[in-house]
Amino acid sequence: MNKEILMVAEAVSAEKGVAEDIIFEAIELALATAAKKRYDEEADIEVTIDRESGEYVTRRRWLVVPDTELALLGTQFTTQEAAEVDTNLQPGDVHEEVIENADFGRIAAQTAKQVIVQRVRDAERAQIVDLYRDRIGELLAGIVKKVTRDNVIVDLGNNAEGLLPRGELVGRETFRINDRVRAILTEINTESRGRQLVLSRACREILQVVFIF
Repeated sequence: MNKEILMVAEAVSAEKGVAEDIIFEAIELALATAAKKRYDEEADIEVTIDRESGEYVTRRRWLVVPDTELALLGTQFTTQEAAEVDTNLQPGDVHEEVIENADFGRIAAQTAKQVIVQRVRDAERAQIVDLYRDRIGELLAGIVKKVTRDNVIVDLGNNAEGLLPRGELVGRETFRINDRVRAILTEINTESRGRQLVLSRACREILQVVFIF
């Protein structure tokens, strides 16, 4: 089973072009999520995978808070409660206990897959931001992928998509799927989980680099 984790990390990394460490972190989160389901109360669970062997350890954690504060059930100890476990624990310390591992095989097709897919998407989005961070104001070329009532979605290559709002088109120009289009990158949206690269064909800058028919 440990080798299976290594194989999954290597295969997904190669397929998506994302660092293996990101895949490992996704699997760790998936395993931690699975382990939490054993408890009726909230639990702070952390899983650590050895990147070389695939062995993993699951730990439950409690934060020690002063007796004057109300400890959150399942995730915190008051100083008095902590003293019953370890007399050296002080407010601000974290007490950890090794607990039984969740079975990776049982969650591979469910939680792990969902978490891995989301982490891969987040990593791909981060890569796109890094790739285009210094290209605002630059003329980009792409192919129309989709046309909606409000936007034209442009495939810029390498998993990058641009959002060309209707209000940023020139006059009444229209585009169809597979049409080639050039537009200025005006904004990179790092907040939304949707398309990040905002394009324009109506901005003043485009007149400086291309003549629009």
